[in-house]
Amino acid sequence: MEVEQKQADLVQQFVLLAGSARGRAAVELITHATSHPQLFAFSELLSSPHIAELKGTEHSSALDLLRLFAHGTWSDYKNNAQVLPQLDPQQVLKLKQLTVMTLAETAKVLPYDLLMQQLDISNVRELEDLLINDCMYSGIVRGKLDQRRRCFEVQFAAGRDLRPGQLDNMISTLANWLGSSDNLLLTIQEKIKWADSMSEQDRRHKKEVEDKAEDMRKSIKAEMEMRGQQDVVYSEAGALGALVMDYEEDRSRPKRRCL
Repeated sequence: MEVEQKQADLVQQFVLLAGSARGRAAVELITHATSHPQLFAFSELLSSPHIAELKGTEHSSALDLLRLFAHGTWSDYKNNAQVLPQLDPQQVLKLKQLTVMTLAETAKVLPYDLLMQQLDISNVRELEDLLINDCMYSGIVRGKLDQRRRCFEVQFAAGRDLRPGQLDNMISTLANWLGSSDNLLLTIQEKIKWADSMSEQDRRHKKEVEDKAEDMRKSIKAEMEMRGQQDVVYSEAGALGALVMDYEEDRSRPKRRCL
């Protein structure tokens, strides 16, 4: 957030300066902006009326250079160097930083070979110094250098200025995403309703099973109680029968006479 705030403050400062800069002064302002070590956004300056007035004049190449810094890369500059102003070392570094930002926006893993090709860097040590000291320390990207795999793993990349027409494409993409999200939401809601209905069916089925189990327990308990009572009756009848048999046996036994 601190980096973004500094960036916004710098942009505002340059826009205010552009309000009173014309001709050669506007060109010098563009040179100052494109070499400033902490400025990486140029669309507001590009849309300033006095800067736009450079189009079609002897200073139009400075306007083209500012447009390149807003949307282009180091390779774009090399391909058009013959019609653009020569860059000083600070501008070269700035354009290479912007190139890293562009590459980091398009892929999360950047091979060293690709970076060295796009940045005109001949060895890994120089590339890693640029990524660490000039990109990560400045806050425009965050990531991890993987020397074994020879790649830069991007964790964060600051966004660059939107290209002409890019906003319309983004709006269209977001509209399509919103439509897909709505369809997905409807599908999820239908799944939730289905799950709720299945859950209700499961609850009813569980209740039916529990009721049947309770009825069965009551039936078994009643049957056991009935059988228990019958066992008591049978036991008492058996005891009475045994008593009668003992009595009859005792009556039939001969008595001894007393002397």
